[in-house]
Order: sequence, then C-alpha cells, then structure tokens
Amino acid sequence: MQIFTPSADTRLRLFVSVVIVLILGSLAFLSGHAESSFATKRGWVQEQPVPFSHEHHVAGLGLDCRYCHASVENSAHAGFPPTHTCMTCHSQLYTDASELAPVRQSMAKNLPIRWNRVSALPDYVYFNHSIHIDRGIACVECHGRVDRMPITFRAKPFQMEFCLGCHRDPAPHLRPPNMTTVMDWGDWQEKHPEYGAEAMAAHNIEPEKLVSCTTCHR
Repeated sequence: MQIFTPSADTRLRLFVSVVIVLILGSLAFLSGHAESSFATKRGWVQEQPVPFSHEHHVAGLGLDCRYCHASVENSAHAGFPPTHTCMTCHSQLYTDASELAPVRQSMAKNLPIRWNRVSALPDYVYFNHSIHIDRGIACVECHGRVDRMPITFRAKPFQMEFCLGCHRDPAPHLRPPNMTTVMDWGDWQEKHPEYGAEAMAAHNIEPEKLVSCTTCHR
C-alpha cells in the first residue's frame, strides 16, 4: 500500500520553505532591531524636571562642560550639577521663570534635582570618565554636538560595537587633554595627523589590552 498521499511531498516542501522563511525573517528582524533607535535609544530624549538647553548654555553662553559636570576629570562619573551651581546665575537671572521653579524649590528645600540620565550604560558595564578625559577623548566623541541640542538626546548608540571600535583604534579619537571640551574640531586631525600615534606612545596605550573583556566587564 502507498504510505504517503501524492500531495505529501508538496506539503513537506511547503512546510520546510515556511520554516526557513520564518527563521530568516526572525534573524533579519532581530538584526534590524539591534541597530534600530528603539534598541539603542539613539536620538531619544529623556524628560527632565527642568528644560535645560545645552545649545543655549554651551554655544550661546560659552560655558565649559566642566562647569556643570565638575567631577568628570577625577571621577568615574561626570556627575550632575548641584543646585547651587545653577543658582550661581539664576539667583540673578530669570528669577521668576516658571521653567526654573524646580531649581528654586530644590534650593529652598535643600533637596537635589532628580535629573534623568540620557547616556546611561548597563550596570554590567564599567566606564570611567576620568581616564578617558585624561587620555584625550573629547566629550563630543561620545555625546555628540551638545552645543546644537536645545533638548539633549543620546547621540551615539553606546553598544559594545561602538566602544570596541574606539578601543581597537584609539589614535583617530585622541585629542590634547586640556581641549577635550571643544565641540567643533573641524579639520584639526588633518592638521595634526601624527598626534594620535604620539599620544598612544606617551600614555602606553595598547589596543590589545583595551579589547580585553575585563576592561569593561569587571
């Protein structure tokens, strides 16, 4: 007796084809999702208690990043500005502005403003701001042109691939440490093509050690 019907082979081929399409479709979806702004949060903004404009303060007023992020040169964390830093100016300027009410309340109640991180990293990733600043990684390398951001958003994906790209080839990203807060570097690298290699030699930067798992996962 014939065990399989005449259409059994066709159904099997169709089933296998559907399975293959589903697998390939799933892989394509996951790959696209991993690079999407939904996964990386690139370009996303975080709601803040105060609508702080980096564009106004950095580009307009010329404030240095370290004026507000005072611990960035000597700590793993850049830190948020304490309220008295804001009130250095705003005790005299825009004293009745409704947008600054949370700042005035924070000062009056002696309670810190709860800023929401824009460039947060996972808990399993160790990152030290001070060592990057000390070696000459400019703020713009990771945070983008904040001087053009009326509302601060995440400029880079902060995925493992992004970090490894710099760790594998640090030279193009190195700048004079005392100039790391410069936003517009223009053609600086073209005018100083030798700086990266010289800085790596001066600081004994070895890419093979930078890509070790324990560098970021401790």
